[in-house]
Amino acid sequence: MGIWDFEPSEVEFSKFNASDAMPGTQEKLFTMAERARKGLPLWHVHDRDDVESAPPSVILRRKPR
Repeated sequence: MGIWDFEPSEVEFSKFNASDAMPGTQEKLFTMAERARKGLPLWHVHDRDDVESAPPSVILRRKPR
C-alpha cells in the first residue's frame, strides 16, 4: 500500500545537501528515496530544478549582493 501522505518533520536546509540531479532522472529518484529513508524532506530549496539552473555547488558559492 504505502504511505501516501508522507510529510517529514521540518529540517533546516543546512542540515542536508542539495542535489544536482535533474528532475525525473534515476539519480534524482534515488536522492529522494534516500531522503525519505532518513526522514528528511524530499526537496531541498537549492535542488536543481531544470537544465538551465546552476548546480547547487555554484549557487552556494555565490556571495549575496
